[in-house]
Amino acid sequence: MDKRTQDIAYFISFCIEQYKNEYHLSGLETMRLFEQYGVLDYLSEHYEALHTQSRQWIIEDIDQFVKLRKEGSV
Repeated sequence: MDKRTQDIAYFISFCIEQYKNEYHLSGLETMRLFEQYGVLDYLSEHYEALHTQSRQWIIEDIDQFVKLRKEGSV
């Protein structure tokens, strides 16, 4: 695995952990939510911009992304 791929994997792991802790979800619940709404792909595709943001900003961004996907806007 190259360094960039490894960095993205670590970042996605961080996001999963932070999101599940924020909303008191299990890892499985978080993964189901992320898979259902394409959050994992979003985090990977936008890694360069997202990984420089704060924990709270990332959680809010994921919430907004999920909301838009639920509404069918994305």
